[in-house]
Amino acid sequence: MTTTNTRDPSSLDRIRDAVVGQSNSRRALVLMAPLIAFELLVFVIPFFILLRISVASGSADLPYEPGTWSLDAYSSVIENILSFDLFWSILVYSFVLGGAVTIVTVGIALFYAYAIWRSNGLVKSLLLFSVILPLLTTLVIRTYAFTPLLSPTGTVNEILLSLNLVSEPIQFVPGVVGVGIGQLYIVLPYAVLAIYSVMATIDWDIVEAARDLGASRPRSVVEVVVPQVMPGVIVATVISFAWSVGSYAAPGLLSDNYTFAIYIERLLLTDQRYPTAAAFSVIMLVLMLISTGVLFAILNRFGGDFDLA
Repeated sequence: MTTTNTRDPSSLDRIRDAVVGQSNSRRALVLMAPLIAFELLVFVIPFFILLRISVASGSADLPYEPGTWSLDAYSSVIENILSFDLFWSILVYSFVLGGAVTIVTVGIALFYAYAIWRSNGLVKSLLLFSVILPLLTTLVIRTYAFTPLLSPTGTVNEILLSLNLVSEPIQFVPGVVGVGIGQLYIVLPYAVLAIYSVMATIDWDIVEAARDLGASRPRSVVEVVVPQVMPGVIVATVISFAWSVGSYAAPGLLSDNYTFAIYIERLLLTDQRYPTAAAFSVIMLVLMLISTGVLFAILNRFGGDFDLA
């Protein structure tokens, strides 16, 4: 009498899948280890240091008193904001600048990304190269370049005066207009690339089908292309808004007004009020997280189903 050993194939499959899954998890963890270490060293640990300084007491001799605990810095900043004083005006200016730059940036980026998507050959290469080229230049240099262009004695005013379009030079720099243009130039390449990366995956046959069914060119773009490219629009919006609200280079070089980043530098380096600067930074971070969540919620209503996870 012979006995045959039978094994349950499903059990073997489950064991093999578990082993393979654990191996893949370890491999993924090893590959992510440098990124995790970078995030911890550059973002997480400095944030907790900032948070600790924000709850320290001030000192007459030192920027802050190590080993102390106090919420005076938070109460001072919040009281200043609620009384519509300096911190309030800085906060409003920063968010208004960020909102205005974001709206213009995303609008231009949509048109530019669409032009890249629909072009071919040399034209497409040139359009992509023109987006990437500014990223090859140092941020400070390409921002400062707007000073000779937009100053009262700069190139733009000379052209306007020579064409008799204005009777006297316009004060673009230093000023809000100059800051907006400079910040737009900084964030526009990232917005274009974010939108184009999603737009490039869209099947053009869907747009042609919409036009065959009677949709005009603008309507086919608005009702077919834009909803599918919303994930890219969301990314472009968040990048532009967060970068513009916390901008430092453009306001510092092209304006005399304070954004919160510039004022925090003053609190740190000039006034030596470390707890106040840290508390203002934490409050601004919380406001930025809330604003980003609101942007995700609003933009998701227009399509894209962008998942925060």
